[in-house]
Amino acid sequence: MKRVLILGAGLVVRPMVEYLLEREITVKIATTTREKADNMIRGNPYGTSLKWSADDTGTLGKLVSGADVVVSFLPWRHHVTVAGVCIENRKPLVTTSYVQPEMMALDRQAREAGVLLLNEIGLDPGIDHMTAMKVIDHIHGKKGTVTEFWSMCGALPAPEAADNPMKYKFSWSPRGVVMAGKNSALYMRKGKEVTIDPDELFRDTFIYNFPGIGDLEVYPNRDSVSYLGIYGITGASTMYRGTFRYKGWCETLDAMKRLGMLDDEITDFSNMTYAGFMAERAGTGIAGLRKEVASKLGLSEDSIPLQSLEYLGFFTDEILNYTRTSPFEITSDRMIQKMVLNEKERDMVVMQHIFLASYPDGEKEVIKSSMLDFGTPSENTAVARTVALPAACAVRMILEKELILKGVHRPVLPEIYEPVLEELKTLGIEMKEEYGLSESQMNLHETIG
Repeated sequence: MKRVLILGAGLVVRPMVEYLLEREITVKIATTTREKADNMIRGNPYGTSLKWSADDTGTLGKLVSGADVVVSFLPWRHHVTVAGVCIENRKPLVTTSYVQPEMMALDRQAREAGVLLLNEIGLDPGIDHMTAMKVIDHIHGKKGTVTEFWSMCGALPAPEAADNPMKYKFSWSPRGVVMAGKNSALYMRKGKEVTIDPDELFRDTFIYNFPGIGDLEVYPNRDSVSYLGIYGITGASTMYRGTFRYKGWCETLDAMKRLGMLDDEITDFSNMTYAGFMAERAGTGIAGLRKEVASKLGLSEDSIPLQSLEYLGFFTDEILNYTRTSPFEITSDRMIQKMVLNEKERDMVVMQHIFLASYPDGEKEVIKSSMLDFGTPSENTAVARTVALPAACAVRMILEKELILKGVHRPVLPEIYEPVLEELKTLGIEMKEEYGLSESQMNLHETIG
């Protein structure tokens, strides 16, 4: 009997549960929200759930010892603890999260224990890595080199559901989306490293026209430069990984940062209204608040950031339901209350890779790889499918001994990405590739800010 332990029952877990149960693989979901887990299992005899908290490390060892593969959908900060328990019990671990330095530090222990710790096998990171490496290995197979590489991805509401000023709705880890906006960024452009401080993140943007969707805004995603080595393209002069958003998100988040609405310091907000909170953040009085905030930001009162703050209710007399907390908590909570994708709405995943390849005979080639995937209302979101199913495919491969790597890995090796991408095609998830395009298609460096 094949047994999988899934830790967590968040917004992207359902497609994995369905995938495994359909294949009569025993699934146990350990979560603080057991009702969510049971709704995913839907009475399937191969599925069980139990109430468990990540703080209960004592029980974790027992759960891991009884599984053949462990999957962690917990917040990233718990993955290293889970990985340590997996090493102790000689059980493979799968996550969709970025490899943290603490996880990489477990590589030697995992290899010595004969354990695979497979990370970054979701959407972004995940499908982006696998589909990029497929093209990169193709170029290298022709003795070519990658001169420029651009990769952009976004999980967004479908156009008809983008009906608020920011044109954004949460379809996955809402707090994680807002938290990601506090990151710095690093990318390589024309041979020079470009460092973007967190305060500047949403000002370093450009527009990309995605076929079938139209103009989307792009801002840089974390550390792109490290992927020169990970992807084996250290000779590339440009290496850029970015995030897609509709126009409105970046300028609103930038305004929130400038107003200190995403700060972490703990303050007493007892009996304060949302308007009072806004005035306190902006350093203004409440009278004529919208005009005062607009003046503080140097924007017009009808600008998108001011429309967004109005939409979120930050100019109202509604009382905050907080005592001591941070501005970030107040702001992110309010966004989550107002901006969650409902079950009748579609989301979409948009991904675009662009490569400039050079060959020994002097020829150059632009290659584009694109994906547009829509969710199905009342079933699974696009982001849930594209995050969970790559990981589910990897879990099946581990169970069936098709994947026997040891140590800490990302899905950048052919023995991982080739079979996973082939299976994803059968599940309706596929990047469309265009080869042999002219250099005129390589115009992103002219539009980036």
